Amino acid sequence: MDINRMWEAKLDPQELLLIAFRATIVYFVVLIVIRILGKREVGTLTAFDLLVSLIIGEGVDEAIYGDVTMAKFLVLLGTIAIWEFVNSYSSYRSKTIARLTGSEPTVVVKNGEIVREGMARERLSEDELWANLRQQSVDDIQEVKQATIEPSGAISVLLEDWAKPIQKGDLPGKSKPAEQKK
Repeated sequence: MDINRMWEAKLDPQELLLIAFRATIVYFVVLIVIRILGKREVGTLTAFDLLVSLIIGEGVDEAIYGDVTMAKFLVLLGTIAIWEFVNSYSSYRSKTIARLTGSEPTVVVKNGEIVREGMARERLSEDELWANLRQQSVDDIQEVKQATIEPSGAISVLLEDWAKPIQKGDLPGKSKPAEQKK
């Protein structure tokens, strides 16, 4: 392995800027595609986690096999890191940007009733909903106060008070720890 070739002493600044520009374009194009696919297609990663993983993974592959110089890879990595920072900071500061680049939770069950609009928006079938509810030990839709597809793609379930598992503090003669201290 030629160490000089890895860093290539003759670097063209215009070529490095072109790499940063291409990395920026790829970042936003892949982000748009991921957002169009929806939460469920991404799984437990956020859209940005997946995007950054894909781009960095490809860059690492190119750098490891010597298809690009280390300097070019570092420009790519730095560009992606900067955009990731800009996105996360901007999303933190602005709800509008957070909505554009992230996603909102989607309610799919409310007060024991399936919310068909939410399921259609997320392209979630009733069978998939029931599979997720069963994984959380729900066998009757009436038990569900609210089920929500979170931005990560996971479905969170809030149970009606009467459907929640019994706790020690719920038993007669047992007081909750906060009540015992009074």
